[in-house]
Amino acid sequence: MEIIINSVHFTTDKKLDEFVNKKVGKLDTFFDGIINAEVTLKVLKPEAAGNKISEIKLSIPANGYLFAKKQADTFEEATDLAVDAIRKQLTKYKEKLKNQ
Repeated sequence: MEIIINSVHFTTDKKLDEFVNKKVGKLDTFFDGIINAEVTLKVLKPEAAGNKISEIKLSIPANGYLFAKKQADTFEEATDLAVDAIRKQLTKYKEKLKNQ
């Protein structure tokens, strides 16, 4: 699975890139058919608590894509939340495929 990381209003460092690749890469264990993952990390302009956003868009066969967007105090926390949301969507998608 190809993982594309985009950042808005900042530049990611190597540590954050590795964290995102590791977390999103684990989604392959839940579903083999993932074509690619596009992760967008954003910083909201007002410097306040919870101003980090992680969006994950997974391209999957037939259905098109799955999407999750989460906001938290850190990119790591937001990415964890988004990966959990995508994992739930993948589980539902797999069940749907089995029932067809």
